[in-house]
Amino acid sequence: MSGPLEGKVALVAGASRGAGRGIAVELGAAGATVYVTGRTTRARRSEYDRPETIEDTADLVTAAGGQGIAVPADHLDPAQVRALVDRIDAERGRLDVLVNDIWGGENLFEWDTPLWEHDLDKGLRLLRLAVETHAITSHHALPLLLRRPGGLVVEVTDGTAEYNRDTYRVNFFYDLAKASVLRMAFSLGHELGPRGATALALTPGWLRSEMMLDHYGVREDNWRDALDRVPHFAISETPRYVGRAVAALAADPEVSRFNGRSLSSGGLAPVYGFTDLDGSRPDAWRYLVEVQDPGKPADTAGYR
Repeated sequence: MSGPLEGKVALVAGASRGAGRGIAVELGAAGATVYVTGRTTRARRSEYDRPETIEDTADLVTAAGGQGIAVPADHLDPAQVRALVDRIDAERGRLDVLVNDIWGGENLFEWDTPLWEHDLDKGLRLLRLAVETHAITSHHALPLLLRRPGGLVVEVTDGTAEYNRDTYRVNFFYDLAKASVLRMAFSLGHELGPRGATALALTPGWLRSEMMLDHYGVREDNWRDALDRVPHFAISETPRYVGRAVAALAADPEVSRFNGRSLSSGGLAPVYGFTDLDGSRPDAWRYLVEVQDPGKPADTAGYR
């Protein structure tokens, strides 16, 4: 292994697919040892019933130049998370980067459905998966991360603090979940900063995850075929883009300047000089505010 993160150890919690997988792979490409967790393995699928597995992600990390280690874990179970962290401690004796990307809510929320009409059990399950899991994981992992100065915690969410402050996101439960993760990063920043570590929130833009590509009936190699039906999808980005943002943050000796802040992949790209896989730099959140939300025709000129 070689790269700016050689010798560093990362835990990407929720890395079966999507942003978690992209982040894990890019940390590996920078030379890190990456523990990847999730509930879907080659032996058993979660209720998502998706084909992507944590073993697949670990293999991609290793192929990228790092060392990928798959560990099945349900992050709602404190005992499983504690055992995971104990294993990292026993095998590596350190944790430099914690990425909380646990979500699991795609099949639980109902678009534009008010609280009193939304399925309550599904809404509460969404909050447990999206919020409690992050708290449980940080509770058990942070003592190991704080053992050495310079640790980084990345809370992955959907939307910047500025955008979510002024925009109703999908429904009550979804809105609350994403706002909670943003606030987690702010709170952890206050607790970790004086102890030599950094916490921040990070959002991708319109993500071309495996599920999103399937939803539009396209693949990564022909994703633009969906633009006839969904023109604004032109601003979308691969999961590797937000992965490159995390890798850049983890390699930055001055990352503490972002402590407690809300960041985006598109906003960090010009700061660190990285691009998406196609060489572009999509800035989805600026595009949403200036083009999509005002109802203007799709036009990514100047936004990627």
